[in-house]
Amino acid sequence: MALAGPADLNLLRTFLAVYRAGSFTAAAQVLGLSQPTVTTQIRALERQGGRELFERRPRGVVPTPVADELAARISAPLDALAAAAGPGARAETGAEPVHLAGPAELLCTLVLPALAPLVADGVRLRVTAGLTDPLLEELRAGRHDLVIATTRPRGRTLTAVPLGDEEFVLVAAPVWADRLRGRLTVEGPAALHEVPLVAYAEDLPIVRRYWRHVFGRRLNCRAALTVPDLRGVVSAVASGAGFAVVPRYLCAPLLDSGALVQLDDPEDPPINTGYLVQRPGTPANPYLPRVRDHLLAAARTW
Repeated sequence: MALAGPADLNLLRTFLAVYRAGSFTAAAQVLGLSQPTVTTQIRALERQGGRELFERRPRGVVPTPVADELAARISAPLDALAAAAGPGARAETGAEPVHLAGPAELLCTLVLPALAPLVADGVRLRVTAGLTDPLLEELRAGRHDLVIATTRPRGRTLTAVPLGDEEFVLVAAPVWADRLRGRLTVEGPAALHEVPLVAYAEDLPIVRRYWRHVFGRRLNCRAALTVPDLRGVVSAVASGAGFAVVPRYLCAPLLDSGALVQLDDPEDPPINTGYLVQRPGTPANPYLPRVRDHLLAAARTW
């Protein structure tokens, strides 16, 4: 987006607040402005650039591709400027919320309980669930402050540190485990062909990886049930729907109680490393380092 004439920093700050908050009202609260003032400033910026920045929706706004491009250009310089200027008077009234994003299952099961003490201590959070690739693009554009990613991002536009490893386990309810007892050792994965497969997605990425890593062969079956949330997969399997491959942290209590049974115990189970990702540079928000450091410390106990 090319602006006609010098850019007004106040307009750009307001734009970035709306972009990150997802609504004029939320941005107004963050900036300490009235909602009509925020609306007026965004319209002024749109007139200056000659392009619409946001699609107005009943529950907030959605950035246009023009807004994504503008946010990618200005977020790092404005954050650096805010950090150089210091917190100022805004620190007295509270910093902006930290925008954290990641997989829904990990956020709800481990991350939010770990961050609860910070929220109780006054830290403000805005949490978004989603897939890694789109979330990393939104992080680059300035829409999030921290992203928990299931893969390490490429390039130098983002910095990533390992958060922890998740181990994948092959599980079923006792009713299926009893039928399979001993057969998996003798027959290998062919013993599972008669058991319905419950999976996260139609292309079975987690199950295929387990088959390659543990059994050394390609998966040759289709899912009987797909649920786009691993918590739903665990729930269905514990209720007797079939078998699944899921992260251990999601099913550990059910394994301990006997509601689920681990069908295989390989010496080298497949794992996936998660990363805590942010934009480089000194964050302007004093809450962000607290959230980051607290997460890294908590992850050592997961």
